Amino acid sequence: MADHSAIEWTEATWNPTTGCDRISAGCDNCYALTLAKRLKAMGSAKYQNDGNAITSGPGFDVTIHEDALDIPRRWREPRTVFVNSMSDLFHARVPLDYVRRVFDVMADTPRHTYQVLTKRASRLAKLAPQLDWPGNVWMGMSVESEAELARIDHLRTVPAAVRFISAEPLLGSLDGINLGGIHWLIAGGESGQGARPMDPTWVRQLRDACTASGTAFFFKQWGGRTPKAGGRLLDGRTWDEMPSRELTPAR
Repeated sequence: MADHSAIEWTEATWNPTTGCDRISAGCDNCYALTLAKRLKAMGSAKYQNDGNAITSGPGFDVTIHEDALDIPRRWREPRTVFVNSMSDLFHARVPLDYVRRVFDVMADTPRHTYQVLTKRASRLAKLAPQLDWPGNVWMGMSVESEAELARIDHLRTVPAAVRFISAEPLLGSLDGINLGGIHWLIAGGESGQGARPMDPTWVRQLRDACTASGTAFFFKQWGGRTPKAGGRLLDGRTWDEMPSRELTPAR
C-alpha cells in the first residue's frame, strides 16, 4: 500500500495480495518482481515468501494480506487506487472468496475509484459472473503484443464501469486492434536494465485507433534505462486522456 503513487495514471496503490508468476513476454523484466527482491532484503514483512525460482522469485510468492483489506476504508478523501500493483488479483492461487472480499471493500468505499489490472484473461472471464461489480471499479487487461490480443475478447465480457487496456510494455505492433467496448488505453515502453525498445509506429497506431473509436488514450512513457529516461512526448505533446466521467460514479 502507498498513500501516493508515482504512476502517472493513478493516485495511490493498494496491495491486498502480493506476488505473482510470469506468464508471457511482458513479464520478462517485471518491475514488481525486482522490487519484491529488494523489499525482502530490506526485511519488509510482506515480502518474505519466495516464489518459484523459474516463474517468480525472492519475496514474490503469491501471498494474501488480510490485514491490508481495510486500508481504503481509512482513506477519507476520494482517490483513484491501483489495486495490486505488486500482484494479480486474478492469479489462480487467489481464492474466489478472497477476490469477493476485495470487491466488497471496493463496493463499501464508493468515494474511491479502483483500477484492477490482470494478465489472466480466462480466469477473469470465469469469475466475472460470480462477482458483484460496483460502479467504481475499472477493469483492465495487459496486452503487450499481437500474441495477446485474444485477451481483449475476455475483457469485453466483464460488466465493469470502465474497461481498459494496458499496452505496457508495448513489445510489438497491435495494428488492427479492435477497441469495441473498451473505454481507455494506456501505452508505454519498458524501462530498467535490458529494456526492450519500442517502435514509435506502434504507439502512433494505438493513438490513431483510439481516436477513431473514441477510446481515451494515455501515453505513459517511452521507457529506457529509467521510466522517465525517454520522456512522455508523442509528436510534440503529452497524451493524458482519461475515461469520461459519465462512465464512473459521481464523487
